[in-house]
Amino acid sequence: MASSSSWTPKQNKLFENALAIYDKDTPDFWPNLARAVGGKTIEEVKRHYELLVEDVMQIEAGQVPLPNYRKAGKTYNNFIDQEQRLKGLKLQ
Repeated sequence: MASSSSWTPKQNKLFENALAIYDKDTPDFWPNLARAVGGKTIEEVKRHYELLVEDVMQIEAGQVPLPNYRKAGKTYNNFIDQEQRLKGLKLQ
C-alpha cells in the first residue's frame, strides 16, 4: 500500500484515538493502529509512534519550553507566575 509520509490532522486524531484503545501489549498492535488510521503502512505508523515517544521524552525532560499563550491581554506563563506567588502568600 503506497501512501504519503505526511499526516493530516484527521489522521493524527485517528492515531491518538487508536492509542487510547490499543495498548502496546495488544496482539496485532501495529496492524490495529494502521487500520484505525487508514492510508498508512505499518512502518509509517511505527515511525509516527517513535516520533511521538521522542517528543514526549523531550517534554518530560524539560527540553521543550512552554508556549506563551495569550488570553485577555495576559500571557499564560504570567498567569502561572501569579498563581504561584499567590500560593506562596497563602503558605506564609
